[in-house]
Amino acid sequence: MLPIESIQRTHTCGQLRAAEAGQTVRLNGWVAHWRDLGGLFFIDLRDRYGITQIVFNPESANPDTMATAAALRAETVIGVEGLVRQRPPGTANAKLVTGEVEVAVARLVVLNRSKTPPFEIAEHTNAAEDLRLKYRYLDLRRSPLQEKLRIRHRTAKAVRDYLDAQGFYEIETPLLMRSTPEGARDYVVPSRIHKGRFYALPQSPQLMKQILMISGFDRYFQLARCLRDDEACISRGPGSQDYRPVPASDLPAGDGHLWLRQARFALRSAYCRSVGRSQGKRISRIR
Repeated sequence: MLPIESIQRTHTCGQLRAAEAGQTVRLNGWVAHWRDLGGLFFIDLRDRYGITQIVFNPESANPDTMATAAALRAETVIGVEGLVRQRPPGTANAKLVTGEVEVAVARLVVLNRSKTPPFEIAEHTNAAEDLRLKYRYLDLRRSPLQEKLRIRHRTAKAVRDYLDAQGFYEIETPLLMRSTPEGARDYVVPSRIHKGRFYALPQSPQLMKQILMISGFDRYFQLARCLRDDEACISRGPGSQDYRPVPASDLPAGDGHLWLRQARFALRSAYCRSVGRSQGKRISRIR
């Protein structure tokens, strides 16, 4: 077997285009689909960047490689090296950004064999939610969930970029603090050093926000973790993430709704940038 270092990827599975035809590349990923067409093995190789079709042909791969390819199954992790070539006329897949090319494999390394997955790793699945949560690491390989995480990342980044341009500092506040009167029950954490004493996980960073205001940080924000020992509801769960952009000390006199308008504009800008949508279009409020 070849060492892993010798098959380290040069490209991702969503990167190859017709311009790379003729190049020798190395790809790593999961086996998404496997097809045997009369001794030719076609595999859709997947990573988080996309899918590339790879081909095992006796003309370009030795018998050992062909035998190994014949035993591959879904979700097995492999590394391959081969020649990028344009697909034959009429076989291009317009649904894939890599659909004009395929990789004729010359070398194959099985990095990790997979047992039969408990449900199909596909865009749509009929698997029960309990089963998907049990195997969360498999469910997160599905493109709809990866897209949600991508949008979440880009939204948070856009919020940070917007507020940074407005002169705000992002300041993290402690997760272990004293219990303060709030509207929900606290999660408590026993102290090993101070016997019989407990920390509380913050329901919201109100106390820390007031300390920062008194310290002169009139413009600060954080994407705060707010932990409440309550039942899940439609608007939040036991551990939700709140958007805390503007402390009250920054508000001009007589304009108590400025922070709300600014927060809405920042979130609208962030969301539109993350999904590629025009800011001119109205986004309905959640009631």
